[in-house]
Amino acid sequence: MSVTVLRSNFRQRSLCRLLAVQQHLMSSQAGSDILLERSGCAGVITLNRPKALNALNLSMIRQIYPQLKKWEKDPETSIVIIKGTGGKAFCAGGDIRAVTDAGKVGDRLSQDFFREEYILNNAIGTYQKPYVALIDGITMGGGVGLSVHGRFRVATEKTVFAMPETGIGLFPDVGGGYFLPRLQGKLGLFLAFTGFRIKGRDVQQAGVASHFVDSEKLPSLEKDLVQLKTPSNTDVAGVLNSYQAQSKLDDGKPFILAEHMDQINRLFEASSVEDIMQKLNEDGSSFALKQLETLKKMSPTSLKITFRQLQNGASMSLQEVLVMEYRLSQACMRGHDFYEGVRAVLIDRDQSPKWKPGVMEEVTGDMVDGCFKSLGSNDLKL
Repeated sequence: MSVTVLRSNFRQRSLCRLLAVQQHLMSSQAGSDILLERSGCAGVITLNRPKALNALNLSMIRQIYPQLKKWEKDPETSIVIIKGTGGKAFCAGGDIRAVTDAGKVGDRLSQDFFREEYILNNAIGTYQKPYVALIDGITMGGGVGLSVHGRFRVATEKTVFAMPETGIGLFPDVGGGYFLPRLQGKLGLFLAFTGFRIKGRDVQQAGVASHFVDSEKLPSLEKDLVQLKTPSNTDVAGVLNSYQAQSKLDDGKPFILAEHMDQINRLFEASSVEDIMQKLNEDGSSFALKQLETLKKMSPTSLKITFRQLQNGASMSLQEVLVMEYRLSQACMRGHDFYEGVRAVLIDRDQSPKWKPGVMEEVTGDMVDGCFKSLGSNDLKL
């Protein structure tokens, strides 16, 4: 086959990918992926992509952010409530497939998505009015970013929380570098490394959710919230506390990781990823060896980036963390593992990613340093 034909085929494939990205954006804008409405004293945001488990796309971000800012200044709006439709998910994450397609052809979406998502995360984290996220169902990745930085996060028995990004060659972003190190002991690092799923009342016990309410009570809870008159955070907390007190589901049940927290705190207290893996191996318990096997499946580069991300983030503000994470996101877009991870987990689903580098020792300090370097004029500005 001639070089000319090869180049022609490459251009055609690139064009097809670009068209797919554009069509995705057009279809996202054409539908009602997001519902924004006023109800009583409240501004209500409804994520409305149930077939996609309410995955967050750029069109949705571009609708939510300006409306949040508008409601923040509106004297008639005293509280914001965000929820998902479909009964299965609050928001299962960001629209990774679209970002992957864009990154492969150098489309701006791979920059704009992360930049605008993180700006939205910061707006939620600094919101001047009560912000209530009803995290009923799957809440992962981008869905965590829409909820965890708000003052009130209401879990139910249907809630499933996880940050599984190291398994697709990414890192726990959307401010993960801020909230994860602030969980009890080394729980945040454990969750970031392993992608461990926490469900139901455990989401509150972990410190991710602020309250726990029975799923069937959410419509009634929302009704009571929107009927409040110019509520303060104290007023909102009072309503949420009253509903939480009514719930008897798993009441008194110990945290799912309670029996392992001493081990987690000891084994994940280390100066490097290699040290953690060595500690897990030397511990030899079934729990430790199970976590070791999990870590061996993750992207070595992602694990090293994540380790430093949480290490740095422990002493940073949310704004500083988001600037750092935007740099990391663009490093991942320039690299190999993100595209390979998405291929293996979401596209081909063979669950057998071929990481590069494939072993921890080959991920050098200089390589990690490069991921954290300033992007100059392209840095995230908040």
